[in-house]
Amino acid sequence: MPQVFVAAGSNVAPCEHMALATGELARAFADVRFSPWYQNRAAGFDGSDFINLVAGFSTELALDELLVVLRGIEWLCGRPREAPRWAPRTMDLDVLLYGDLICQRPGITLPRPDLLVRAYMLGPLADLAPDLVHPSAGVTIGQLWRRFDKAAHPLERVAADTTSRGCDPRPL
Repeated sequence: MPQVFVAAGSNVAPCEHMALATGELARAFADVRFSPWYQNRAAGFDGSDFINLVAGFSTELALDELLVVLRGIEWLCGRPREAPRWAPRTMDLDVLLYGDLICQRPGITLPRPDLLVRAYMLGPLADLAPDLVHPSAGVTIGQLWRRFDKAAHPLERVAADTTSRGCDPRPL
């Protein structure tokens, strides 16, 4: 059964939407675990700060079935299917890794290429799986994170409590 890692992010009522998404992920995947939550600047457009995390879980779902589940959670959070790519969003769920699958087809590339250049993906993934070997880079996620220019892409950890459906977006 593949181990899957999914990035979650929101900059529209982010505490509320991240809590909703983590609750839905926990209902769908019994062994899900979550990285700490981080606040960071919007990338690719001017907008409010995002709150991001990475979820890790195993699944028997095929990749296409998993994508349907994730799109459903985005929809529950109020994200329309045709939402613009570089704009504020209630929820963005992106598959970073699906086992050691390497694929490129319309709609998805795995491993997710921007995983190696986006602190809000790589940092939380390093919290969850530092010893995991990146399928195409051939080094561990922890090694990739240690090499990453963190000063150029600051992340600030925020307090999160998924059981009470909230967070405090002020840095810890």
